[in-house]
Amino acid sequence: IPFEQANLVYRLWDDWAAGSAGEAGLELSDVEQQVLDAVRAVVDSQQSGAALVRRMPGLIPQLLQSLRSDNFSGAQLSRTISNDVVLVAAVTRLANSSMLGTGKNVASVEHAVMVIGQEGLRQLITSVAFRPIIDMNSGYYTRTVAPRIWDRAERCANANRSLARENGVEPFEAFLAALVQNVGMIVALRIMDQVARDDRTLGSGLFRAQLATLARQLSCSISQDWHFPQSVTHAIREQGRVARGAVMSPLGRLMALSDYMGKLRMLVEHGVVEEGDPALFGRLPMAAPRCYAALETVEEVAG
Repeated sequence: IPFEQANLVYRLWDDWAAGSAGEAGLELSDVEQQVLDAVRAVVDSQQSGAALVRRMPGLIPQLLQSLRSDNFSGAQLSRTISNDVVLVAAVTRLANSSMLGTGKNVASVEHAVMVIGQEGLRQLITSVAFRPIIDMNSGYYTRTVAPRIWDRAERCANANRSLARENGVEPFEAFLAALVQNVGMIVALRIMDQVARDDRTLGSGLFRAQLATLARQLSCSISQDWHFPQSVTHAIREQGRVARGAVMSPLGRLMALSDYMGKLRMLVEHGVVEEGDPALFGRLPMAAPRCYAALETVEEVAG
Protein backbone atom coordinates (compact mmCIF):
# COMPACT_ATOMS: atom_id res chain seq x y z
CA ILE A 1 0.00 0.00 0.00
CA PRO A 2 1.59 3.32 -1.06
CA PHE A 3 2.86 5.40 1.84
CA GLU A 4 0.80 8.52 1.04
CA GLN A 5 -2.37 6.48 0.56
CA ALA A 6 -1.91 4.66 3.86
CA ASN A 7 -1.19 7.92 5.68
CA LEU A 8 -4.39 9.46 4.36
CA VAL A 9 -6.55 6.57 5.59
CA TYR A 10 -4.78 6.47 8.95
CA ARG A 11 -5.33 10.22 9.45
CA LEU A 12 -9.00 9.96 8.49
CA TRP A 13 -9.40 7.01 10.85
CA ASP A 14 -7.72 8.82 13.75
CA ASP A 15 -9.96 11.86 13.26
CA TRP A 16 -13.11 9.74 13.15
CA ALA A 17 -12.17 7.43 16.02
CA ALA A 18 -11.35 10.38 18.27
CA GLY A 19 -14.39 12.36 17.17
CA SER A 20 -12.24 15.36 16.21
CA ALA A 21 -9.63 16.49 13.71
CA GLY A 22 -6.07 16.51 14.98
CA GLU A 23 -3.89 19.59 14.60
CA ALA A 24 -0.99 19.17 12.19
CA GLY A 25 1.42 21.26 14.31
CA LEU A 26 4.88 20.15 15.35
CA GLU A 27 4.49 21.11 19.00
CA LEU A 28 2.94 19.14 21.81
CA SER A 29 0.72 20.68 24.45
CA ASP A 30 1.83 20.37 28.06
CA VAL A 31 -0.84 17.75 28.76
CA GLU A 32 0.06 15.76 25.63
CA GLN A 33 3.69 15.70 26.75
CA GLN A 34 2.65 14.54 30.21
CA VAL A 35 0.61 11.70 28.71
CA LEU A 36 3.48 10.58 26.48
CA ASP A 37 5.88 10.71 29.43
CA ALA A 38 3.49 8.57 31.49
CA VAL A 39 3.06 5.96 28.75
CA ARG A 40 6.81 5.95 28.07
CA ALA A 41 7.46 5.35 31.76
CA VAL A 42 5.37 2.18 31.56
CA VAL A 43 7.18 1.07 28.39
CA ASP A 44 10.59 1.68 29.97
CA SER A 45 9.78 0.13 33.34
CA GLN A 46 10.60 -3.40 34.35
CA GLN A 47 6.89 -4.13 34.67
CA SER A 48 4.92 -5.17 31.61
CA GLY A 49 1.93 -3.11 30.54
CA ALA A 50 -0.03 -6.29 31.19
CA ALA A 51 -0.39 -5.09 34.78
CA LEU A 52 -2.61 -2.28 33.45
CA VAL A 53 -4.93 -4.56 31.50
CA ARG A 54 -8.14 -4.89 33.47
CA ARG A 55 -8.99 -8.46 32.58
CA MET A 56 -6.62 -11.17 31.49
CA PRO A 57 -7.22 -13.78 34.18
CA GLY A 58 -4.56 -16.36 34.88
CA LEU A 59 -6.87 -19.05 33.53
CA ILE A 60 -6.88 -17.56 30.01
CA PRO A 61 -3.16 -18.16 29.28
CA GLN A 62 -3.63 -21.60 30.86
CA LEU A 63 -6.51 -22.38 28.49
CA LEU A 64 -4.65 -21.13 25.43
CA GLN A 65 -1.60 -23.18 26.37
CA SER A 66 -3.79 -26.29 26.65
CA LEU A 67 -5.35 -25.61 23.27
CA ARG A 68 -1.96 -25.53 21.56
CA SER A 69 -1.80 -29.28 22.03
CA ASP A 70 -3.65 -31.51 19.60
CA ASN A 71 -4.48 -33.83 22.49
CA PHE A 72 -6.51 -31.39 24.56
CA SER A 73 -8.88 -32.75 27.20
CA GLY A 74 -12.47 -31.59 26.83
CA ALA A 75 -13.26 -32.52 30.43
CA GLN A 76 -10.30 -30.60 31.82
CA LEU A 77 -11.00 -27.56 29.67
CA SER A 78 -14.67 -27.53 30.67
CA ARG A 79 -13.72 -27.55 34.36
CA THR A 80 -11.39 -24.59 33.83
CA ILE A 81 -13.93 -22.67 31.75
CA SER A 82 -16.55 -23.22 34.47
CA ASN A 83 -14.52 -20.90 36.73
CA ASP A 84 -15.38 -17.90 34.53
CA VAL A 85 -19.07 -17.09 34.08
CA VAL A 86 -18.39 -14.91 31.02
CA LEU A 87 -16.65 -17.79 29.28
CA VAL A 88 -19.41 -20.23 30.26
CA ALA A 89 -22.04 -17.95 28.71
CA ALA A 90 -20.04 -17.41 25.52
CA VAL A 91 -19.16 -21.08 25.04
CA THR A 92 -22.76 -22.17 25.61
CA ARG A 93 -24.16 -19.54 23.26
CA LEU A 94 -21.77 -20.41 20.43
CA ALA A 95 -22.37 -24.13 20.81
CA ASN A 96 -26.15 -23.69 20.76
CA SER A 97 -25.93 -21.52 17.65
CA SER A 98 -23.95 -24.30 15.98
CA MET A 99 -26.78 -26.73 16.74
CA LEU A 100 -29.63 -24.63 15.38
CA GLY A 101 -32.05 -26.75 13.35
CA THR A 102 -31.15 -29.99 15.15
CA GLY A 103 -33.80 -29.59 17.84
CA LYS A 104 -31.11 -30.05 20.51
CA ASN A 105 -29.31 -27.82 23.00
CA VAL A 106 -26.02 -28.32 24.76
CA ALA A 107 -26.40 -30.19 28.03
CA SER A 108 -23.20 -29.08 29.77
CA VAL A 109 -20.06 -27.02 29.40
CA GLU A 110 -18.17 -30.18 28.42
CA HIS A 111 -20.75 -30.89 25.72
CA ALA A 112 -20.36 -27.30 24.46
CA VAL A 113 -16.57 -27.69 24.34
CA MET A 114 -16.84 -30.78 22.15
CA VAL A 115 -19.39 -29.13 19.83
CA ILE A 116 -17.24 -26.06 19.26
CA GLY A 117 -13.97 -27.93 18.77
CA GLN A 118 -10.38 -26.88 19.30
CA GLU A 119 -10.08 -24.08 16.76
CA GLY A 120 -13.43 -22.55 17.66
CA LEU A 121 -12.49 -22.59 21.35
CA ARG A 122 -9.17 -20.90 20.68
CA GLN A 123 -10.82 -18.01 18.91
CA LEU A 124 -13.75 -17.70 21.29
CA ILE A 125 -11.64 -17.79 24.44
CA THR A 126 -9.23 -15.23 23.06
CA SER A 127 -12.01 -12.84 22.03
CA VAL A 128 -13.87 -13.11 25.33
CA ALA A 129 -10.65 -12.81 27.33
CA PHE A 130 -9.67 -9.56 25.66
CA ARG A 131 -12.98 -7.75 25.26
CA PRO A 132 -13.66 -6.87 28.93
CA ILE A 133 -10.44 -4.82 29.18
CA ILE A 134 -12.52 -1.88 27.88
CA ASP A 135 -14.01 -0.27 30.97
CA MET A 136 -16.87 1.96 29.83
CA ASN A 137 -16.99 3.58 33.28
CA SER A 138 -13.56 5.09 32.79
CA GLY A 139 -12.68 8.44 31.22
CA TYR A 140 -13.59 10.27 28.04
CA TYR A 141 -10.92 8.84 25.73
CA THR A 142 -11.58 5.21 26.66
CA ARG A 143 -15.34 5.64 26.27
CA THR A 144 -14.99 7.42 22.92
CA VAL A 145 -12.12 5.69 21.16
CA ALA A 146 -11.71 2.20 22.69
CA PRO A 147 -14.97 0.65 21.37
CA ARG A 148 -14.11 1.72 17.81
CA ILE A 149 -10.59 0.35 18.12
CA TRP A 150 -11.89 -2.96 19.45
CA ASP A 151 -14.57 -3.28 16.80
CA ARG A 152 -11.84 -2.99 14.18
CA ALA A 153 -9.55 -5.36 16.08
CA GLU A 154 -12.14 -8.14 16.13
CA ARG A 155 -12.94 -7.64 12.45
CA CYS A 156 -9.24 -7.75 11.57
CA ALA A 157 -8.80 -10.89 13.67
CA ASN A 158 -11.49 -12.68 11.65
CA ALA A 159 -10.12 -11.38 8.35
CA ASN A 160 -6.61 -12.51 9.29
CA ARG A 161 -7.91 -15.96 10.13
CA SER A 162 -9.77 -16.32 6.84
CA LEU A 163 -6.77 -15.25 4.74
CA ALA A 164 -4.05 -16.89 6.84
CA ARG A 165 -3.44 -20.20 5.09
CA GLU A 166 -3.16 -18.72 1.61
CA ASN A 167 -0.46 -16.43 3.03
CA GLY A 168 1.45 -19.25 4.71
CA VAL A 169 0.39 -18.18 8.21
CA GLU A 170 -1.08 -20.26 11.06
CA PRO A 171 -4.74 -19.10 11.39
CA PHE A 172 -4.83 -18.85 15.17
CA GLU A 173 -1.61 -16.82 15.30
CA ALA A 174 -3.06 -14.47 12.69
CA PHE A 175 -6.27 -14.18 14.71
CA LEU A 176 -4.41 -13.58 17.97
CA ALA A 177 -2.03 -11.00 16.48
CA ALA A 178 -4.83 -8.64 15.46
CA LEU A 179 -6.25 -8.64 18.98
CA VAL A 180 -3.06 -8.26 20.98
CA GLN A 181 -1.81 -5.58 18.55
CA ASN A 182 -4.50 -3.24 19.88
CA VAL A 183 -4.17 -3.97 23.60
CA GLY A 184 -1.33 -1.47 23.98
CA MET A 185 -3.51 1.36 22.68
CA ILE A 186 -6.34 0.43 25.06
CA VAL A 187 -3.86 0.68 27.93
CA ALA A 188 -2.55 3.99 26.56
CA LEU A 189 -6.10 5.38 26.46
CA ARG A 190 -6.52 4.52 30.14
CA ILE A 191 -3.33 6.42 30.91
CA MET A 192 -4.62 9.36 28.84
CA ASP A 193 -7.76 9.46 30.97
CA GLN A 194 -5.77 9.33 34.18
CA VAL A 195 -3.39 12.12 33.19
CA ALA A 196 -5.65 14.39 31.13
CA ARG A 197 -8.69 14.09 33.42
CA ASP A 198 -11.24 16.51 31.92
CA ASP A 199 -8.99 17.84 29.14
CA ARG A 200 -10.56 16.78 25.83
CA THR A 201 -8.18 18.71 23.55
CA LEU A 202 -5.53 16.00 23.15
CA GLY A 203 -4.97 14.74 19.62
CA SER A 204 -2.39 16.69 17.63
CA GLY A 205 -0.78 14.86 14.73
CA LEU A 206 2.57 14.67 16.50
CA PHE A 207 0.93 13.37 19.68
CA ARG A 208 -0.98 10.66 17.79
CA ALA A 209 2.13 9.49 15.98
CA GLN A 210 4.20 9.21 19.15
CA LEU A 211 1.36 7.59 21.08
CA ALA A 212 0.91 4.97 18.34
CA THR A 213 4.60 4.06 18.55
CA LEU A 214 4.50 3.73 22.33
CA ALA A 215 1.26 1.74 22.20
CA ARG A 216 2.85 -0.70 19.75
CA GLN A 217 5.77 -1.17 22.13
CA LEU A 218 3.31 -1.83 24.94
CA SER A 219 1.53 -4.44 22.82
CA CYS A 220 4.82 -6.23 22.20
CA SER A 221 5.66 -6.17 25.90
CA ILE A 222 2.23 -7.54 26.82
CA SER A 223 2.45 -10.23 24.14
CA GLN A 224 5.77 -11.40 25.55
CA ASP A 225 4.51 -11.27 29.14
CA TRP A 226 1.55 -13.47 28.20
CA HIS A 227 3.93 -15.90 26.43
CA PHE A 228 2.24 -15.59 23.06
CA PRO A 229 4.09 -17.00 20.01
CA GLN A 230 7.21 -15.04 19.08
CA SER A 231 5.88 -14.71 15.53
CA VAL A 232 2.97 -12.66 16.90
CA THR A 233 5.22 -10.26 18.82
CA HIS A 234 7.54 -9.93 15.82
CA ALA A 235 4.68 -9.14 13.42
CA ILE A 236 3.33 -6.44 15.75
CA ARG A 237 6.76 -4.87 15.99
CA GLU A 238 7.02 -4.91 12.18
CA GLN A 239 4.00 -2.61 11.87
CA GLY A 240 6.20 0.28 12.91
CA ARG A 241 8.40 -0.26 9.85
CA VAL A 242 5.67 -0.27 7.21
CA ALA A 243 6.26 3.35 6.19
CA ARG A 244 9.90 2.66 5.45
CA GLY A 245 9.09 -0.23 3.12
CA ALA A 246 11.03 -2.76 5.16
CA VAL A 247 10.82 -6.46 4.34
CA MET A 248 8.11 -8.02 6.48
CA SER A 249 7.14 -11.51 7.56
CA PRO A 250 4.02 -13.08 5.98
CA LEU A 251 2.07 -12.43 9.18
CA GLY A 252 3.32 -8.85 9.30
CA ARG A 253 2.17 -8.23 5.72
CA LEU A 254 -1.24 -9.75 6.44
CA MET A 255 -1.64 -7.57 9.53
CA ALA A 256 -0.72 -4.44 7.59
CA LEU A 257 -3.32 -5.23 4.93
CA SER A 258 -6.16 -6.04 7.34
CA ASP A 259 -5.38 -2.98 9.45
CA TYR A 260 -5.62 -0.68 6.41
CA MET A 261 -8.70 -2.36 4.98
CA GLY A 262 -10.36 -2.52 8.41
CA LYS A 263 -9.99 1.22 8.90
CA LEU A 264 -11.18 1.86 5.37
CA ARG A 265 -14.25 -0.36 5.72
CA MET A 266 -15.38 1.28 8.95
CA LEU A 267 -14.87 4.75 7.45
CA VAL A 268 -17.10 3.72 4.54
CA GLU A 269 -19.76 2.26 6.83
CA HIS A 270 -19.94 5.49 8.83
CA GLY A 271 -20.09 7.74 5.79
CA VAL A 272 -16.68 9.32 6.21
CA VAL A 273 -15.42 8.23 2.76
CA GLU A 274 -17.04 6.74 -0.34
CA GLU A 275 -16.63 3.09 -1.24
CA GLY A 276 -14.53 2.68 -4.37
CA ASP A 277 -12.77 6.05 -4.08
CA PRO A 278 -9.67 5.48 -6.28
CA ALA A 279 -7.52 7.55 -3.93
CA LEU A 280 -8.23 5.01 -1.19
CA PHE A 281 -9.15 1.77 -2.99
CA GLY A 282 -6.65 2.03 -5.84
CA ARG A 283 -3.14 0.55 -5.97
CA LEU A 284 -3.92 -2.17 -3.42
CA PRO A 285 -2.63 -5.77 -3.21
CA MET A 286 -4.58 -8.50 -5.01
CA ALA A 287 -5.87 -9.87 -1.69
CA ALA A 288 -7.44 -6.53 -0.72
CA PRO A 289 -10.99 -7.26 -2.01
CA ARG A 290 -11.14 -10.58 -0.15
CA CYS A 291 -9.83 -8.92 2.98
CA TYR A 292 -12.40 -6.12 2.69
CA ALA A 293 -15.21 -8.64 2.33
CA ALA A 294 -14.01 -10.54 5.41
CA LEU A 295 -14.20 -7.39 7.54
CA GLU A 296 -17.96 -7.32 7.94
CA THR A 297 -19.42 -6.58 11.35
CA VAL A 298 -18.49 -9.11 14.02
CA GLU A 299 -21.45 -10.47 15.99
CA GLU A 300 -21.18 -10.28 19.73
CA VAL A 301 -20.21 -13.57 21.36
CA ALA A 302 -20.59 -12.36 24.92
CA GLY A 303 -22.93 -10.00 26.65
